[in-house]
Amino acid sequence: MKLFPLLLFIMLLVLVGYTGVVVGAHGLNLMPVFFGDIAKMAWPGQFNLDFLTMLILSASWTAWRNAFTAKAWGLAVLAFFFGGAFLMSYLLWLYRKHGGNWNIILLGEHHAKG
Repeated sequence: MKLFPLLLFIMLLVLVGYTGVVVGAHGLNLMPVFFGDIAKMAWPGQFNLDFLTMLILSASWTAWRNAFTAKAWGLAVLAFFFGGAFLMSYLLWLYRKHGGNWNIILLGEHHAKG
């Protein structure tokens, strides 16, 4: 599992770079495009809806992992609105904090102790 943090880091760099190019070319007007594609009921909308469900899943896991504390809800909001960039950064931070212990990284200290 030592290659996984490297993969996360590479994906994060690619995503941040790509996002920078898109924001530079199109601005931050994401929501009308995102939900507009969903409303059109075509493949781009299907992809966006699938991604939206993954954002909800990521936010839910983040809140659960942190035992639904106030901090957990704040992190969940970040997970929802910042998507992969948040999740990759958060997993890298947890990997470093917990010395690569995937039980604690994935379950959280609260759940891993049980």
